[in-house]
Amino acid sequence: MEELKEEKELLWEIPEELAVIPINDGVVFPYMLVPLVLSDKNLIKLVDEALDSTKIVGVFTQKDQDVAYPGPDNLYNTGCAMLIQKMARFPDGHVRIIGQGLSRVKIKEFSKTTNPMKAKIRILKEVGADSEKAKALVNNVQTAFLRIIEKSGNYPEELRNVIRGIKDPGRLSDLLASNLTVGIDKKQKILETTNKVKRLEAVYVFIDNELEIAKIGEKIKEDMHKEMDREQREYFLRKQLRAIKKELGDDISVEQEELHERIEKASLPETVAKTAKKELSRLSMMSSNSSEYVVTRTYLDWILDLPWNKSTIDLLDIDKAQRVLNKEHYNLQNVKDRILEFLSVRKLKGGVIGSILCFVGPPGVGKTSLGRSVARALGRKFIRISLGGVRDEAEIRGHRRTYIGALPGRIIQGIKSAGSNNPVFMLDEIDKLGQDYKGDPTSALLEVLDPEQNNMFEDHYINLPFDLSKVLFITTSNVQETIPFALLDRMEVMEISGYITTEKLQIAKRFLLPKQMEENGIPSNKLHISDEALVEIIEHYTREAGVRNLERAIGGIMRKVARKLAGGKNGPYRVIQKNIKSYLGPKEYPSQVMLSKPEYGVATGMAKSMAGGVIIFVEALSMKGGGGLKLTGYLGEVMKESAEAAMSFVKSNFSKELSTKDFFVKNDIHLHIPAGAVPKDGPSAGIAMAVAISSIALARKVKNNLAMTGEITLTGKVLPVGAVKDKIIAAHRAGIRTIILPEMNKKDIEYIPKRIRKDLEFKFVNRLINAISFSLIE
Repeated sequence: MEELKEEKELLWEIPEELAVIPINDGVVFPYMLVPLVLSDKNLIKLVDEALDSTKIVGVFTQKDQDVAYPGPDNLYNTGCAMLIQKMARFPDGHVRIIGQGLSRVKIKEFSKTTNPMKAKIRILKEVGADSEKAKALVNNVQTAFLRIIEKSGNYPEELRNVIRGIKDPGRLSDLLASNLTVGIDKKQKILETTNKVKRLEAVYVFIDNELEIAKIGEKIKEDMHKEMDREQREYFLRKQLRAIKKELGDDISVEQEELHERIEKASLPETVAKTAKKELSRLSMMSSNSSEYVVTRTYLDWILDLPWNKSTIDLLDIDKAQRVLNKEHYNLQNVKDRILEFLSVRKLKGGVIGSILCFVGPPGVGKTSLGRSVARALGRKFIRISLGGVRDEAEIRGHRRTYIGALPGRIIQGIKSAGSNNPVFMLDEIDKLGQDYKGDPTSALLEVLDPEQNNMFEDHYINLPFDLSKVLFITTSNVQETIPFALLDRMEVMEISGYITTEKLQIAKRFLLPKQMEENGIPSNKLHISDEALVEIIEHYTREAGVRNLERAIGGIMRKVARKLAGGKNGPYRVIQKNIKSYLGPKEYPSQVMLSKPEYGVATGMAKSMAGGVIIFVEALSMKGGGGLKLTGYLGEVMKESAEAAMSFVKSNFSKELSTKDFFVKNDIHLHIPAGAVPKDGPSAGIAMAVAISSIALARKVKNNLAMTGEITLTGKVLPVGAVKDKIIAAHRAGIRTIILPEMNKKDIEYIPKRIRKDLEFKFVNRLINAISFSLIE
């Protein structure tokens, strides 16, 4: 807006009723030229009507600038009558007008309250212009504003001559008010003031404040007057802005003010809050373009985002927890009972329970999904991280901030992701941790998984103690033997055995089939897979302890059916044992069955593989030689040593019973365990190897309906072995009905399903000679 250069009074007759044009970005004063852009069709029509008559409209400022179509209640009553001088139309429909303010007017009443509005007005007369005080005030205001123009540089030089030529205090106050950078509400008050002297006094206060700011800027220029390159110039501008804000009592940038508010609202522990405020103080003194600024800002974000005092409320409803576990997992009763015991103790005792649960079992048996179920049962957040292949200690504890691109470790990252300080935190594949020159992650986990220490866990990046004692840690592992002992000592191991056929059948019917049908878009009435077909898939198309490959095989059937349905063949389809080959092809795994008849030198052993329990046939053969032992079948060192111990025991204890007295002098023994491409290791085949060798040496056949497992010593003792349940289930599946077990494994029989246990006869031994005598046919 700018003033017209003519000094003569505007002699226009203003009608008693005016069209009302609302504006939201300023205040119109008399004698000012005002550009307006109108897009509302109703307002454009009003302007056209005004051009055809008096060319005068009323311009009033909105109280709320965000309202698109203001009504009478949202307009200030005092405005300005405006003469439309020019109007231009544009192709998109909007018009641009230039108007000239004529006089202050006030709305008496609205004659039309809907858009477009009209109102009856009265002209406000101005008073108090000819006193000596008014003349002195005009001089002072002119002098002050000219000084602002000199110091600030924010106003055009043309204002100098215009201001010097104005002697009327009312005209001068209107001109200055329209040019000063003050709020709309303050400009509106100036418009509503009809006393010219009081109006100019109010403007004088605004000018005086702006002059003080200009003086501060001048002082800063004098203090900082040096030769500067581009970065120094940016620093000077920031310093200048900071000094201005300091004088105004606003010495914190918007970003830093937000950080300050977050610190105050975060309810941080005292030590953390003190560190955060210290870092914020350092941040305020840095250049926003410096690398240190970014590092400090990121660090503050991490501190403020961590849930130091945010916890979820545990839902300690034991019945509900049991329903959740039973709904999502079939069988696994021992594991479910232990989880429910954990929740029960927590419900009765309250506080934090120190147990760290470790689920040990083959792939695909539901270890990770059990962790999710525990979280759902407790009402906690669930976080999972995989430790497979982790070799760097910093993956657990984080990097120190001195390193470029430093971040907290996986534990703190998981806590932040959870948004609470008591999630269920699953550390997957803990048996596959590694180590190298960067440090040992196992050592870092010792503190994390120790309830006596982890309440003061310090990540290297955060460098502040964080309480992990409220976190429920659950670890998973495929095998127990490769877990570092120090870690294993801190955990309660819960073994999850592989599933037997009947269990897999139930899992497939209850969980896998509905899931795969939904994922592949198969309606429930379009496909049926019989129980016999599922058993066929389990026994001849998959060989595993878990159910992952079973789910893949079911998914393969679903995809073939989906293709038929998508091609217009509506079905329904029925998959049975006879037509399973058309969906999955030939059988991938033949049935494991026991020997059809007793044989010389072939003993049936039992072993545990990644696919669960299996039976193995230990074959021994004699040939001319000098008493040597040849071993084949991709055997590991422990298994080779067991074979040598078995050979030595038979040589030592059966010299009188040998088929020929010089049998081991003139013959070599070749011991082989199929399949040769599969690596095998462990001591549990010791009994079977001793029986196979003694069968050849004594020329006595081995019972074919008998399977055995157990570690042996040179003195003939039989030691306990692991994975007894999986091994016995595999033997039962193969048709075997008599099992030789170490005496110390007698306790493990309780974990065998009753329907399998009643079909079997168990022979418990603690001496190898008894096992050999029982295994060989007279």
